[in-house]
Amino acid sequence: MLDGIRVGLLALGLVFVATGWLPLNVATEKLDDIAPLLVFLVAVIVLAELTKEAQVFDAIAARMAVLGRGSYVALFFLSTAFASFVTIFLNLDTTAVLLTPVMLALALRTGIAAVPLAMTTIWLANTASLLLPVSNLTNLLAMNTLQMSNREFAGYMWAPQVAAIAVTMLFLWVFFWRRGRRREARYTPPVLEPIADRVVFWAAAGACAWFIVALLLDQHVAVAATSAALIVVVAFFVRDRKRLTWSLIPWQLIIFVTGLFLVVPALSLHGLDAVMSWMIGDGGNPYRTAAVGAGLSNVINNLPAYQALEGVAERGELLAVLVGTNVGPVITPWASLATLLWFESCRRHEVRVPMSRFLMTGAVLAATALVASVWALSWGGVFV
Repeated sequence: MLDGIRVGLLALGLVFVATGWLPLNVATEKLDDIAPLLVFLVAVIVLAELTKEAQVFDAIAARMAVLGRGSYVALFFLSTAFASFVTIFLNLDTTAVLLTPVMLALALRTGIAAVPLAMTTIWLANTASLLLPVSNLTNLLAMNTLQMSNREFAGYMWAPQVAAIAVTMLFLWVFFWRRGRRREARYTPPVLEPIADRVVFWAAAGACAWFIVALLLDQHVAVAATSAALIVVVAFFVRDRKRLTWSLIPWQLIIFVTGLFLVVPALSLHGLDAVMSWMIGDGGNPYRTAAVGAGLSNVINNLPAYQALEGVAERGELLAVLVGTNVGPVITPWASLATLLWFESCRRHEVRVPMSRFLMTGAVLAATALVASVWALSWGGVFV
């Protein structure tokens, strides 16, 4: 079904261009704008996939559980830190797609309840995606529009990011991790397994480290991700080239993003902008703007929601839109691509999260984290 939606979106976009509903020059301009973003997406997903194949995520998760020494409190802080780190530096989809199965496998090995670990990955995949441009595709789009560097973007977003993570941790503990929810008092630390190939392991770990350093040095995200991906691709080519298959390329995501950047601009030219302007109002209220972004994300998905609002939001409002479209998509299963992929991963691992519980706890988190994050953004002087 999801693949059908992606292909249908691209087909609709091409129809808009063919019929002139979206002028060819506008379509070309939009595709030129997203070309570097698509390069980044391909590179960072290849980097993340091969890093998982190199057992880097498995090794960190297992050692994290050992470091916790059977204490759920210690494991809680280590898990939230790990999920936040992966989201911030390797993109929210990496957390949802690659970290989720690692954490669920860890739960099986240690007898840890799976649902708390699963909810930790998906909530922080969304709410921890504010800090850096690479954390979320919406951030990359906003950075291009605002013409910010990595450091400038982080300078605006660090306070709302801290607020969002703090609120997420609070509700993760209350709803899923506390003793009354998980029942067990302690867990059994796992036995550490040997690394299959230390060469590719350290090459992948080094590539991730270089990626982070390159971002801190303000390298363009596409350059940083591509150079890091090449390191680990070369390592696998030398040591285990059968892992290098075309399936590493995220074709579905490329189709989805390309279609989105044809459909939403076409709709914006034919009345969508007027509707979005009416929804956020003309008073410059950041809480209303963020709430609209969150609401639209949970109805139609956060990427089209951001695209629809980007054309009508002012500079300060655009950062509030990011809070809504990044922190808010935790209520419905389709609110973000990461959430859709996470549900599929849980299904494959036979981990059931009751839908009513997912919706209700997500609504509480979205409302509280949104208010806290916008307040932190205002505290930083963005809306002055």
